[in-house]
Amino acid sequence: MKVEYDENTCIGMFQCVAEWEAFEKDKSKGKAVLEDSEEVDDGVFVREVPEDAEFDAKFAARTCPVDAITIYDDDGEQLIP
Repeated sequence: MKVEYDENTCIGMFQCVAEWEAFEKDKSKGKAVLEDSEEVDDGVFVREVPEDAEFDAKFAARTCPVDAITIYDDDGEQLIP
């Protein structure tokens, strides 16, 4: 499973930070940061989701009010949102 986070879409509500420890607050930007991720496009970050964190990652994506977080399965199919 993979998570994709679009920092440009993020509005800094930080619900994702409360749901999954891979997200942290960046108060200087007013945005969340996806730890251990790679920037694959301007402001778009991707990382693998450990098996023991899949539930939390999915919940973080579901709670994002602007759909800045997308979850993909191992075949690249979009699961959330």
